Formats: sequence, C-alpha cells, structure tokens
Amino acid sequence: MYVIVAYDFNEKRVAKALKISRKYLTPVQNSIFEGDLTLGQLQHLKMELEQVMDPEIDSLILFMFDQTYYATREIIGVDKTVDNFII
Repeated sequence: MYVIVAYDFNEKRVAKALKISRKYLTPVQNSIFEGDLTLGQLQHLKMELEQVMDPEIDSLILFMFDQTYYATREIIGVDKTVDNFII
C-alpha cells in the first residue's frame, strides 16, 4: 500500500523520528515521507514511531492508499524528494 507520513515531534525526539521514517520511506519534505509498504512494514513503522513520540505533545498523521492510481502529485517550487538509490 502507498503511505504518506507526516509528523510534528518535539525537537528532542524529531531526530529519532527522522531515522525511523527513513528506514521505511522516502523523504519528501521536512517531516514528510512517502512510499510503498507492506502491511507488516506499516505496523512496524507505526509501532516504532509511537514508542518515540509523546502523544500529549507530538503529532503523527498517516495517509494510507490501496492504490496510487487516483492520486496526483504536483510540486511547486523546489523538489525536496530524496532518492535512496545510488547509481
């Protein structure tokens, strides 16, 4: 499934959230990641981020799509997408 993750964590925890998110997804913007995950990978990602966050202060939003067929993506300005592939 296609997943978009956006988080707003306290500065004490944001580096850990970044490291966890990069294990599973591609960075798109500061604190926003996207990519294809299996259900198991999604569960692990959520579990790891929930262990780091303080639910009374931090915010985590996950958008999950069964298909990307109906979604369009438009970038205006600088494309901050980082590819994890080395050529």
